[in-house]
Amino acid sequence: MNWKTSNIPSQHGRTAVITGTGGLGLEDAFALARAGGEVIVAGRNSQKGADAVAQVLAEVPTASVRFEQVDLASLASVADFAARLRSQTDKLDLLINNAAVMTPPKREQTSDGFELQFGTNYLGHFALTASLLPLLRKGAQARVVTVSSVAARDGTMDFDDLQSQRGYGPMKAYGQSKLACLLFAFELQRRAEANQWGITSVAAHPGISRTDLLHNAPGRWSAAGILRSLLWFLFQPASQGALPTLYAATSPDAKGGGYYGPASLGETRGFPAPAKVPPRAQEEATAHRLWRESEQLTRISFG
Repeated sequence: MNWKTSNIPSQHGRTAVITGTGGLGLEDAFALARAGGEVIVAGRNSQKGADAVAQVLAEVPTASVRFEQVDLASLASVADFAARLRSQTDKLDLLINNAAVMTPPKREQTSDGFELQFGTNYLGHFALTASLLPLLRKGAQARVVTVSSVAARDGTMDFDDLQSQRGYGPMKAYGQSKLACLLFAFELQRRAEANQWGITSVAAHPGISRTDLLHNAPGRWSAAGILRSLLWFLFQPASQGALPTLYAATSPDAKGGGYYGPASLGETRGFPAPAKVPPRAQEEATAHRLWRESEQLTRISFG
């Protein structure tokens, strides 16, 4: 199925929050704005946020789009953002948990002391979703889309060292954070059904796409960063990489608890299709334990 942004149903009357001001998040904002949705681009850098809004308005002059500041590496910032949003609107129809940090060469920490990738990619979005749950429950057929990665295939949950304090490997920590995102998406769907929250949780991944993460992660001028920049043509454009997320966010055919990615070349590129779920992401006991650990670490629960 060659699903494209032209297949997105009308988003008029729907409000969406997208984390991330560039790359896939920006492509999501373009597509949802073109479909008539109210788009809130959420990110850490206010200048990048302003640039993102300007780019959307340049392409869609009639767009309803604005920037809100949130640093996913800070639980206080997440709480402030959610409180602001609750004061501005009485419902939320779509949350796209997209923003990510990828493979910093040395271990770094969030302001709360979490390993940067696990704290930003996963725990920040866990806290954000919990904080916005009251608005989502009032939304119309509300969805939460959590973006994982092909790196989740090799991810493992090391509950004895979630913060990589005893041994840090950039890709190992990244894979763990993206496996956690996938476990979270599936567990959120199970809990939403059990508690009748009236929301749908779906996961997606972009394959291997041409975004700033590819060369910024190892360092733009590192050997890996230079190589990735020179071989840019091997990676699909961000607009194509965003399609699985947009399919999960808007298609009537996207299933709660589903996982979508590119259809071709080992799910690295192509049009959206159901993605293969890594065996570790299917372990409900692991998902339950991760949820409990996450509530303790963030001091936030889904009420």
